[in-house]
Amino acid sequence: MPDALMPTAHDPRIVALSFLIALAASYVALDLARRVRSPDRLLALGWGLGGSLALGTGIWAMHFLGLLAFEVPVALGFAPLPTALSWLVAVGVSMVAMLAAAHPAFGRAGLALASLLVGAGISAMHYIGMTALQFAPGIQFHGPTVAAGIGVALAAAGVALTLFTHIDRLGRQHRRLGQLAAAVVLALGICGMHYTAMAAAAIPAGAVCLTAGQLRGDGMALLVALSAMLLLGLTFFASLLEERMQARAAVLADSLRAKSDELQRALLHDPITDLPNRLLFDDRLAQVARRCDREHHSAALLVVDLDGFKDLNDQYGQTAGDDLLRQVALRLRTLARQHDTLARLGGDEFVLLLDEVPDATAARGVSLRVQEALQQPFQVHGQQAHLSAAIGIALYPADASVDKLLSCADTAMVEAKRQGGGRALFFAPDMESETRDLAALRLDLRRAIEQHGRGELSLHYQPKVRASDGHVTGVEALLRWHHPERGPISPLVFIELAERFGLIEALGDWVIDEACLQMAHWRTQGLALRVAVNLSMHQLRRPGLVAHVQQALRRHGLPPEQLMFEITESAAMTHIDTTLRVFAELARLGTELSIDDFGTGYSSLSYLRRLPASQLKIDRSFVKDLDSSADARAIVEAVVRLAHALGLAVVAEGVETEAQREQLRALQCDELQGFLYSRPVPPDTLSAWAIEGGGPALLRFDPPSARPVPGLRTPEVAAPA
Repeated sequence: MPDALMPTAHDPRIVALSFLIALAASYVALDLARRVRSPDRLLALGWGLGGSLALGTGIWAMHFLGLLAFEVPVALGFAPLPTALSWLVAVGVSMVAMLAAAHPAFGRAGLALASLLVGAGISAMHYIGMTALQFAPGIQFHGPTVAAGIGVALAAAGVALTLFTHIDRLGRQHRRLGQLAAAVVLALGICGMHYTAMAAAAIPAGAVCLTAGQLRGDGMALLVALSAMLLLGLTFFASLLEERMQARAAVLADSLRAKSDELQRALLHDPITDLPNRLLFDDRLAQVARRCDREHHSAALLVVDLDGFKDLNDQYGQTAGDDLLRQVALRLRTLARQHDTLARLGGDEFVLLLDEVPDATAARGVSLRVQEALQQPFQVHGQQAHLSAAIGIALYPADASVDKLLSCADTAMVEAKRQGGGRALFFAPDMESETRDLAALRLDLRRAIEQHGRGELSLHYQPKVRASDGHVTGVEALLRWHHPERGPISPLVFIELAERFGLIEALGDWVIDEACLQMAHWRTQGLALRVAVNLSMHQLRRPGLVAHVQQALRRHGLPPEQLMFEITESAAMTHIDTTLRVFAELARLGTELSIDDFGTGYSSLSYLRRLPASQLKIDRSFVKDLDSSADARAIVEAVVRLAHALGLAVVAEGVETEAQREQLRALQCDELQGFLYSRPVPPDTLSAWAIEGGGPALLRFDPPSARPVPGLRTPEVAAPA
């Protein structure tokens, strides 16, 4: 190299600008490194090509700005062809880098090879770019400095690819900060390589730049910088936009996954206790049975039905009942082993599936622990409540196949229930006939309700008589079921059956419709009879009760005051908020309301005063003891005075003797009902009295509440036998 060399320098402003371009290119490249790993191959290809273009242009722009920053005492210019070729090399090198980023797991050897290719490519880009600056005599290069520059290029490439492949290891919270730090390191490496390589170039004194008239101008540096920044900015904006869309898609996917999991859990778990439901239990039972068959061991199934839960639920309300079920579930969970299955099948019935049970003695021991756990007091509304349980036990495979195991355990539970509850029984084959009988009766009741045209269900009517003169003031509708094969079924049997298996609402709706239909028929015969219909607590909870009553009255053209609803005192006071609301809506409708079985429950006088009832019915247990018990007489007298003070009429039910009638008259009871006057009779019998008027004139029919209805007569009729 000659001793006489041109003095050289670099414009610090353009150097700083070149570093900013390198920093921006490095930051964007690191951002795009995550994009090229997209599982969508087409999207990954697009980001790879776009990233290669942006990163290559950024690296080239930094290099070209570094050349523009180079200052010598002669005019400079750059040949277009080598300049364009150096840009293509930069883009190709970037493509290799993006390919390495897309496959971060190809090992150390692959990473070293990629680093060598990228480092060599960056060096090639630089020296091809240098050929665009043509001098005569030519540029002289200092070998050791050239080697140092190439070494810096290789090191920068290794650092770049390492950062590309490891940037995802940073947590989401620190990713941007780590990416910025990595971009600074990478930009310093790229700039270090360029300016180290530039330090190797020496220009002889007196040399002339042969390309002085090409690609040169005062605004070239600014134009290149702005163009590169614009491209990098657009690429980064697209990356941010895609990241935002991916984040939104991920949030949506997580939400859908959570909803799916929630739905799946709702499909397989009881909403009150969060225990497995019947669907999940059946699957677990099948799994246990297969394991028993494969490993030759036994399993036991316990069906646990709570004694007294219905009364507590009626007394404290459905919310308290649900809380009580959750307390029961928690206690039963403590008795179940990890591989056992505890489930709630509905109502107050739980099942405990015991896997790997050695014998019946072990199953008996678990049932005893269940009973002990449930006999401890529960807390309901700050008060202690006591429960017991009827438990049925069936063993697999000794007692039944897997598809009949639950039925057998349920059969044993029903038998334990019939024996008074509070006990555990193993399944025995002779229990099956009784269970089949109960199941058949339930199906027959459902069919009788759904196909009411078969005439199995009917209403019988028992008159209510004014105590002072014997006038009939109305009748009470009482439901009867005449089974086509079994004959009459007691209401005590089928009402409990309907409540237990969810048929009571449909049955109650049928009673309301049938009573209204009968009242409309009687009106065509000239009879105006007020009919009282009993309401259960299940019906009061039903949201559409009032609307159903209104539709029935409107459909049959009946005045609302002809229809009376009776609800027992215990039910009315148990769900007082519901009772007050429904009674208020029924009263606004114009129907009459009565409190039945008064004296057997616990009434709050403040609530009783707020109920829009017009009548109290004294329970038959007090009427029956009037002749023999001074306490019963005192209670009846107190009820009559209380009712009259509240403006309510009093009806005594269960009147069977003349002596009872006289005492009730003396106590100023308003109305009487019982076998002394009439048993419940079919509607045709009742209308025949009015039409024929035969027999001794014990009863006379009056319009409801002594309010005449235009066009209807109130004849005197004979009482039925």
